[in-house]
Amino acid sequence: SAAMTAMTAATLDQLSGGRLALGIGTSGPQVAEGWHGQRFAHQLQRTREYVDVVRMALRRERLEYHGETLELPLPDGAGKALKLTIAPMQEQIPIYIAAIGPRNTAPAAEIADGWLPVLFSPEHVAEFLPLLADGFARAGEHKSSRDFDIAPTVNVFVCEDLVAARDAMRPFMALYVGGMGSRRQNFYNDVVRRYGFEDAARSVQDLYLDGHTEAAAAALPDALIDAVSLCGPADVVRERLAVFRAAGVGTLIVSPMAWSFDERRDQLRRVAELAG
Repeated sequence: SAAMTAMTAATLDQLSGGRLALGIGTSGPQVAEGWHGQRFAHQLQRTREYVDVVRMALRRERLEYHGETLELPLPDGAGKALKLTIAPMQEQIPIYIAAIGPRNTAPAAEIADGWLPVLFSPEHVAEFLPLLADGFARAGEHKSSRDFDIAPTVNVFVCEDLVAARDAMRPFMALYVGGMGSRRQNFYNDVVRRYGFEDAARSVQDLYLDGHTEAAAAALPDALIDAVSLCGPADVVRERLAVFRAAGVGTLIVSPMAWSFDERRDQLRRVAELAG
C-alpha cells in the first residue's frame, strides 16, 4: 500500500542518514495481478494518487484521501485516519517514477522528482524530451529539466573482450525483451521496437516464449546491446558515459552483470573511476 511504502521510506531515510531516493513503478499486469493481487487498471490515475498519499504520509499528515482509485479511510468500516509515528530525515524525500512508454513518461515528469527509464538509449532521448516538457508544463510553477533527474538503470560489464562483455548482457536483456509480460503486452519489447529493432524484438520474443531462451539471447543484435548498456573495454565505456551525460542523465543507476559479490564490487569501482 502507499502507506506501507511511506513507512518503509521513512525508516530507510533515517537508517541512511537522509540519503534515500524513493523509486516506484506500476510494473505490468502479470506481476500486479499475479504477485500483488491488484487489478492492473487505471494505472496513470492510480500512480498519481499513490504519490499523493505517499507524500501526505511522509509529511506526517493524517491520511484522509478520497480519490478515484484510493480512498482512506474506507468509508464503510472501522478504519480511522492515521499518521506516521516517525519522521524522515529529509524534509522531502525525492520520488522517482519508472516509465518507458509515451503515456506514462509525461505524468512522471509532472508529479515526480525524477524518471527511472529502463533499456534507455541516449541516442533516442529526443523521442522522450517532448513528453517530459509536456509533464513540466502541466506541473506549472516553472518546473523544468533543471528540477528533474533522469536516472536510467544501465547494465554494466567492463571487459577488454567486447564479445564477452556483450554476452554478459544477453541473459538479462533476453528476459526483458522476450520474456517479460505476455506476447500481447510487453513494455520492454515495445520500447525496443520504437528504437527501430522491430524484427529483432519479434524474433527474441518468439524464441523466448517458445522456451528457447539461449537462442533468444543470441538473437539480440550487438547494436541494441551497445545502445542500452555500458559494456566493453574501458575506453569504450568511458566514451559511452560521456554520451549518457550529454543526453541529460543526472544519475546513473549501475547494475553490474556479474554474479559474485567481489565481481560486482569490482565492476562498480571500475565504472566509478571511468565516470570520474
